[in-house]
Amino acid sequence: MENLYLLMIVALAALAIADLVVGVSNDAVNFLNSAIGSKALSFRTILIIASLGIFIGAVFSSGMMEVARKGIFVPGEFYFDEIMIIFMAVMITDILLLDFFNTIGLPTSTTVSIVFELLGAAVIMTLIKIGHNDAETISAITKYINTEKAVEIIIGILLSVVIAFTVGAVVQYLSRLVFTFHVERKMKYFGAIFGGLALTCISYFILVKGLKGTPFYGDFQSIIESDTWLLIGGSFIFWTVFSQLFMIVFKKNILIIVIAAGTFSLALAFAGNDLVNFIGVPMAAYHSYIDWAGSGVVASEYSMHSLADKVPAEPMLLLIAGGIMVLTLWFSKKARTVSDTEIDLARQGEGHEKFNPNMLSRFLVKSSTQIATYFEYILPKSLQEKIDRRFEKPVVTLPKHKTYELPAFDMIRASINLMVAGILIATATSMKLPLSTTYVTFMVAMGTSLADRAWGRESAVYRVAGVMNVIGGWFFTAFVAFTAAGTLAYLIYIGRGAMIAVLLLLAILLLVRNYISHKNKAKLKLDKSGLKKTESKTVQGIIQESAENISNVVSRTNKIYTDMLRGLAKQDTKKLKKSKKGVNKLNDEVEELRDNIFYFIKNLDETSVRGSNFYIIILGYLTDVAQSLEFISKASYKHVNNNHKALRFNQIKDLQEIDRHLEELLNEIEGIFHKKEFQRIGHVLNKKDEIFTSLSNKIEKQIARTRTEESSPKNTTLYFSLLLETKDLVTALMNLMEEYYTSYKKA
Repeated sequence: MENLYLLMIVALAALAIADLVVGVSNDAVNFLNSAIGSKALSFRTILIIASLGIFIGAVFSSGMMEVARKGIFVPGEFYFDEIMIIFMAVMITDILLLDFFNTIGLPTSTTVSIVFELLGAAVIMTLIKIGHNDAETISAITKYINTEKAVEIIIGILLSVVIAFTVGAVVQYLSRLVFTFHVERKMKYFGAIFGGLALTCISYFILVKGLKGTPFYGDFQSIIESDTWLLIGGSFIFWTVFSQLFMIVFKKNILIIVIAAGTFSLALAFAGNDLVNFIGVPMAAYHSYIDWAGSGVVASEYSMHSLADKVPAEPMLLLIAGGIMVLTLWFSKKARTVSDTEIDLARQGEGHEKFNPNMLSRFLVKSSTQIATYFEYILPKSLQEKIDRRFEKPVVTLPKHKTYELPAFDMIRASINLMVAGILIATATSMKLPLSTTYVTFMVAMGTSLADRAWGRESAVYRVAGVMNVIGGWFFTAFVAFTAAGTLAYLIYIGRGAMIAVLLLLAILLLVRNYISHKNKAKLKLDKSGLKKTESKTVQGIIQESAENISNVVSRTNKIYTDMLRGLAKQDTKKLKKSKKGVNKLNDEVEELRDNIFYFIKNLDETSVRGSNFYIIILGYLTDVAQSLEFISKASYKHVNNNHKALRFNQIKDLQEIDRHLEELLNEIEGIFHKKEFQRIGHVLNKKDEIFTSLSNKIEKQIARTRTEESSPKNTTLYFSLLLETKDLVTALMNLMEEYYTSYKKA
């Protein structure tokens, strides 16, 4: 039996490494995004600063791992074997849960996940213990579990969301009124004061949150706690003078220092305080094993009173943990995915939106718009105009294809994000309020985005939907953490060593699967086979540049259409579903090109208007092609998925004949555009009547069959729909060819 527990310790050590990786991948968003989004520093510099913060925070932490984690359960009421089951269930659940959020690119709280996992596993073990003890009833659960603490944490989630969002919005709004979007101009007058205030907040945060629990904190504790306002006042004077001297001597914006210091402080606090979330449980398990092994008592009878206290972590372990966290920061692709989610939701400009609007987001946006309308009646017109002028953005003449090279937001917003998050977390820490670091930093960023008018009429429903998704994910974290950890604890209790082996194997398989899935998605984003934005402004240039797009669309149309007909003939829902995904991807790409029209036209000169007209017409025909494919794929999938009668042999035969004709046509068109032999388009146009005649004949044949032998209304409807939509598809392609041919001859 002792060997089993030794193997569990080894497994927990491996799980601790994995937990560090997935934990940092998710929490990196807390301290990276303001710097990355503002582009105040190079990405490499940001990582170096954050790495220093993480490493220092990890190595110089007190090394005291609080086992009973926030007092969630009473360890003295559990025996060694029960504790080990709880810890094993918690670690497996934590890794899988955090990795899931990393894969889908949503930030969550590592603290909340570990707390609710401990709570869930402990509750199940408690219920098992009560079930085996006739003297206890369900009411005895309070002897084992601190239920008040769980409620406190839930309240903390709500407080984090509301307080952080509100404070972030108010501070950003006032800051923007002062600085406007012409920051460089205003920094001459207010830069030193703002820099002094921001750096004061950040340094106070470092003292209260970052250094708390370290060996150095005792040297400052009396000053921080007794002379707080004196410390803040002295710090403000020092940093204000520093800011002014920095701007005079180096001729640089003090906001660069603010963002760098803020990034360092949040990284320091993260490593120093959240390290316990990743290695606290394995360390507790290790010390539990040492205590039990030396006791000579049976595992099922050895009470774990020793875990009520904090347990030390060796300096070497902290060094290794810090190193793993730094390496993860540099090499984790999933960290970038999570980070991109927040930056996309917070960015000032327009672009591709990651989230789809829902009923709640539409309701909130509509309600907010109505409230804003009421305020317009209350506020004097002159005041409204004055406020609007403060929010006027400078015009940046940059083509749309370079939009993403621009900062997502300016350095003022980035500084506010870091400053407000820091002071809120520091204040909550000093008042012992259970605010989550992740929740605070994210909601501050969302509040500042709203106040900065980043959520305009064009993007509000998407951004609000995104925020709702993230917040929903937080509550999902708590629920799943509790449920999953409890379930795994029960399974391990029943199956012991064999079940642990199965669960570890399952965990490895799921992690590998998520890794492959994320890797494939990343490849898809970088896929060069998709449709490309046109940069040319002349008709001749657009003809040449867009030829690749046309060849791409025609090639994919050919494959999708053939696959759909084969799937329909074989009643193969998998093939039809795959075709639907292909159509959706094509639709999204065409839609993205259409979204680019505004920026394309805005950057045209007077001599290029005819080019824009040609470009718009071409996109219109590509849209028609995509829509025809979408209709065919949906109708086919719906028919087969609803288990309707298969198409008759004659119908399949006729469709295959059409497919052959269409395949020949599309192959020829693809070759023309691939080789840019536009003079051959005339030959394709001559085949227009031939294919239309073929389609009309098939329609007439089906009419005759319907009158005499057809017995399935669903079949008839589907067949006519396919023929008519194929006709529309060919029409769109031929119109496209004609437009190209005409413009090519004129150019």
